[in-house]
Amino acid sequence: MTKILLIDDDPHIRDIVRFALNREGFAVIEAGDGVRGLALAQADSPDLILLDIGMPEMDGTEVCRRLRRDSRVPIIFLSSRDDEIDRILGLELGGDDYVSKPFSPRELTARVKAVLRRMVPPEPAVQDPVLRHNRLRLDLEGVRAFWDETEVVLTATEFGLLRTLADRPGKVFSRDALMDGAYATERYVADRTVDSHIRRVRAKFQAVGGAPVETVHGLGYKLSDCR
Repeated sequence: MTKILLIDDDPHIRDIVRFALNREGFAVIEAGDGVRGLALAQADSPDLILLDIGMPEMDGTEVCRRLRRDSRVPIIFLSSRDDEIDRILGLELGGDDYVSKPFSPRELTARVKAVLRRMVPPEPAVQDPVLRHNRLRLDLEGVRAFWDETEVVLTATEFGLLRTLADRPGKVFSRDALMDGAYATERYVADRTVDSHIRRVRAKFQAVGGAPVETVHGLGYKLSDCR
């Protein structure tokens, strides 16, 4: 059973979310503050984390920052503020999605399912399990990225964006096209969200001397020559 960790200091929100996710067949574990949530995340290895931003003890951004030191578990931020600064900050820290309160339980479960789908590797019969482009290598079955022999740890969303670019070397992808390729059936993704994920991909590869994504001004993004 897929395990969801819900970290939120509002017991009413936890009740609503737990009921909605249980009804869809998910197992839910809970924490009412960031310290307890971080401990559960490290001890119980959840498949996805729903993480409130504003919490006592340790806020959601700090929980995410600490988790991203050694984990790529999918994270969906929850916040009572629909502020673009909060939204972009959450994504820059490594969040996979962002849901503003109040939200409908149906929308939240749809977003959870969409993020989890990104973690599922494509069928081997449809595509070679490894994509190579000069120094870039993507292990599609393991959802792992490499520059030369150095692994670059990406979130599921970041991997999906890079995989979409690597599927069609030379093709310039608009943001909408990247959404279609990496976000599957999601309909809630903004242009700034894609830009935030691309910046994180670039930063992670720059740390090992790589540059797999090229900007085509006025049009979008494409895979670089990866040399």
